[in-house]
Amino acid sequence: VGAGPSGLAAAVYGASEGLRTLLIEKHAPGGQAGTSTRIENYLGFHKGVSGAELTRRALTQASRFGTELLTTQGVKGVRMKGQYKQLTLDNGSEVNTRAVVITTGVSYRMLQVPGIERFTGAGVYYGAAAVEAHACRGGDVYVVGGGNSAGQAAMFLSGFAKQVNIIIRGADLSSTASSYLIDQIHHTPNIDVLPYTEVTAVNGGQMLETITLRNNRDDSERTEPAKALFIYIGARPSTDWLGETLLLDQKGFILTGRELMNSKRYLAHWKLEREPYLLETSVPGIFASGDVRSGAMARIASAVGEGAMSIKQVHEYLASG
Repeated sequence: VGAGPSGLAAAVYGASEGLRTLLIEKHAPGGQAGTSTRIENYLGFHKGVSGAELTRRALTQASRFGTELLTTQGVKGVRMKGQYKQLTLDNGSEVNTRAVVITTGVSYRMLQVPGIERFTGAGVYYGAAAVEAHACRGGDVYVVGGGNSAGQAAMFLSGFAKQVNIIIRGADLSSTASSYLIDQIHHTPNIDVLPYTEVTAVNGGQMLETITLRNNRDDSERTEPAKALFIYIGARPSTDWLGETLLLDQKGFILTGRELMNSKRYLAHWKLEREPYLLETSVPGIFASGDVRSGAMARIASAVGEGAMSIKQVHEYLASG
């Protein structure tokens, strides 16, 4: 369930190892990583690769091994039915399966600024730098966030915009972004990092025209013209559809393996004599991998690795009867 990097990896390995594999994706395949304009630290792509290209290759590979892909259809619930898990889709149809791998990832957090919803898709974008970059030619654009996704977006946009400004609340990017990316940003002449800064207002007609920035150390404000505002301020796990089926941590991420066993609620939910597998949830035969999992690294390489690893544990679960 979920066709981001982890789900695609699980589909490739599941289908290639003889499992009848169905990949379900509510939105577009690729997940959050699919919107990355350039991934430069993924093994084997020394010149970098776009999230869209990586997704296309993975889908082709999964299909070649026999994975069935179901898109624009989400899962709204899962319940146990003997040894089977029954997934209920948004259209009311049901899928019965012996094992489930949940790879639904995360969704972007919304920037809390009055009236910003009016400009969403009209100058304000969440993870859409690759799509909207051409419209930013010759203008000043702003990127909110200090993580790798924000940095990658800023680097890509610098090839189109006159000026790219990265807005962060803290002093610098050192605690949130990879060092290779920080070096690239510092050596790109039309990228500036604006520390101790927050967006307090957005204005315009039918499109975004200006944003108001506040320095959070002296409370001074200024209004600047803005061709676009790209927002990368973190994400929340896509686990609302699970209800109380699985044990989650306080932030809504799925508990698995050792994290699950450390939960005070573990013994009340886990009834088998064996311990849960590393990526197994509080329900035997349901696994979680990638960013939706509590304790995950939030890196594409680790998500892909976990997706592949989950299939090994699915085999072990199936073999156990």
